[in-house]
Amino acid sequence: MAAETLRKIGLYFDDLNKIRVLDPEASHKTSALREECKDYESKITEFQKVVDSFLQISETLSAEVEKEKLKAIGSRNLLKSITKQRETQQQQLQALIIEKKLQLERLKVQHESLRKEEMEQNELIEQFLLQK
Repeated sequence: MAAETLRKIGLYFDDLNKIRVLDPEASHKTSALREECKDYESKITEFQKVVDSFLQISETLSAEVEKEKLKAIGSRNLLKSITKQRETQQQQLQALIIEKKLQLERLKVQHESLRKEEMEQNELIEQFLLQK
């Protein structure tokens, strides 16, 4: 009955028969909650470390991907440049071939003309020699 009276005014006896202001059940729940909070805090700390590690790895990979992306863009631009240079060179060579073909045709015509003139001059020389 004395314990009941003390309980009504907010005083309790614990397992060691010491007077407490807090209900032993509430005290036990508070201790359990404290332990759970410590566990939760350690898990959150561990999770934060994992997240930080993940972010660091992500940033490293991101930097490497960006670097490789720039290399790829540079290579693509170089390839386009080389392709354009080859096309330009091919066009120049085709123009040179056309020019050389035209020059060959002119030289053939000129050669034919010179052969005719040579034949005419040879005939003229023969006629001149025959007349003497």
